[in-house]
Amino acid sequence: MQPADRLSKLPVYLFDALDAQKAAEEAKGVHVIDLGVGDPDRPTPKYIIDMLKQAVDNPKNHHYPSFKGLPEYRRAVAYWYKTNFNVELDPDREIMSCIGSKGGVSALPFALINLGDVVLVPDPCYTAYIPGIVMAGGEVHFMPLLEENEFLPDLAAIPADICERAKLMLLNYPGNPTAALGPLSFFEKVVSFANQHNIVICHDAPYSEAVFDGQRQPSFLETPGAKEVGIEFHSLSKVFNMSGWRIAHACGNADVISYLSKVKSNVDMGIFQPIQHAGIAALTGTMDFTREMCRIYQRRRDVLIEGLNKLGWNVRKNPATFFIWTRVPEPGISSTDFAAKVLKQAGVLITPGRGFGEYGEGYIRIALTVEEDVCRAVVERIQKAGLVY
Repeated sequence: MQPADRLSKLPVYLFDALDAQKAAEEAKGVHVIDLGVGDPDRPTPKYIIDMLKQAVDNPKNHHYPSFKGLPEYRRAVAYWYKTNFNVELDPDREIMSCIGSKGGVSALPFALINLGDVVLVPDPCYTAYIPGIVMAGGEVHFMPLLEENEFLPDLAAIPADICERAKLMLLNYPGNPTAALGPLSFFEKVVSFANQHNIVICHDAPYSEAVFDGQRQPSFLETPGAKEVGIEFHSLSKVFNMSGWRIAHACGNADVISYLSKVKSNVDMGIFQPIQHAGIAALTGTMDFTREMCRIYQRRRDVLIEGLNKLGWNVRKNPATFFIWTRVPEPGISSTDFAAKVLKQAGVLITPGRGFGEYGEGYIRIALTVEEDVCRAVVERIQKAGLVY
């Protein structure tokens, strides 16, 4: 029995490989501190859990859910966008629910591209962006994200023949793994580029609320003309520590939402209704929890960066997300080999930048999803392992 040929084009999922490395060390008796996967470590707020419990007890919520999402959920998304970004959205035409934004982003190429069409993808990027494009028969053109350009793609550097064949551009700010912000001035250029080349823009924004030092990440949909050229995915995973709940939404251009809805309705189902009711409670409630989590991540960032810089790591201060994205501190070693060295010598799991793409080489990503005392323990372990530069 043989798999489909298309599976041979898919890479090994980065975090499956990291899990295997971690398991190998733990099998030796090592207590590994995991700073690899970006999964919020604090629990979901109690008022959201209480709403889930209440909704589960209602038999009306035990049936097949709508693939577009409950009308009440879509209205809650519209309320949240208006409150947070001053963006007006039509809940009936411009919003749909997704079982996690990963599934939505992966399904979008099936709605928009034909065999051989080009999709413009940042490099480095969240690895889940690639498989949907490959399986839909698209061709990926990577846009380098360089530190000297604030990790923003140089739209003018995209070759003319690629622009002619491109149907879709994926963007992600605040960036994973780069932890960079995407300013409105950049989004304005993106809208102009999309209009010039008839390209749909997909902006993935799950980290929009994890921004530090008094800065702000605008929604792509705040940009004049954005709804005419694209959509934005957002998720409750990072905003309300609901990563395991799998609840998200796509918003924006009504035509693109309808195309994506057609794909999802044929191959997928909606979100379990009690989870949607919990999502409504999250989106229409206070943002105090989210703001406090942002302060917590910022303190962890500062503790870890201060400690590592005392060891000569020369870590840059990231403005957003719960990741540190910084250059490999040891010269002459690849990011993969350096991450393996940190794991074996210090028992700390970090992510090699190469795993996010060619232009991630030379960098490492460190998650801030452990408490401050564990951040200090990480620094102590690294110092004891002699990883000082």
